[in-house]
Amino acid sequence: MPSHTVGEVMTRDVVQAGPTTPFKEVVRLLDHHRVSGLPVVDADDKVLGVLSGSDLVRAQAYREGSAPPLAVSAEDMMSSPAVTVHPEQSVADAARLMERRGVERLPVVDEADRLIGIATRRDLLRVFLRADEDIRREVAAEIVGGAEGEPSDPVLVSVRDGVVTLEGRVELRSRVPEIVHAAWHLEGVVGVVNGLGFRIDDCAIPAGSARTGSS
Repeated sequence: MPSHTVGEVMTRDVVQAGPTTPFKEVVRLLDHHRVSGLPVVDADDKVLGVLSGSDLVRAQAYREGSAPPLAVSAEDMMSSPAVTVHPEQSVADAARLMERRGVERLPVVDEADRLIGIATRRDLLRVFLRADEDIRREVAAEIVGGAEGEPSDPVLVSVRDGVVTLEGRVELRSRVPEIVHAAWHLEGVVGVVNGLGFRIDDCAIPAGSARTGSS
């Protein structure tokens, strides 16, 4: 199954604010649309930053102290620069970026950096709703079945709640990590249990010689 892109899962109807949108209006937008954050854009739809409920709470907390000064508009409260993605990027890449930067949402921009959508953690997690049987068929047919060389023993593939279990023995030791890596990167897979052995140890041995075994 081809990888999903951000453009396929993103929300296109984006709730947004301008840089001068007042504090109370931002609160109303979040409450009315039941979202936890929104992008802040300029007159050309260029993303200036992202504003979350946490930013609003932080701004409100500052009111009780002496500094910094009270934030009154979206531009004062937003996190900037915004971490953005393009619609052709893969869901997996977007998820890794989201995790690495510690953000809950990614504005999606076009070639001119204009806002065209937004991808939240919930949007990206939709790919994990993929059926276990669909995952099992792809692992068995395209990863195990497509491996170079015939397996020494039948490789059994089972999937439960997105966790792939591989059992059996393949011809070459070097194929084991390749198969596990490929299975792990399939959409919908949340984990891989490796129970694979091998017949020939082709790793770190002199050319023209081979060791047999299973591990």
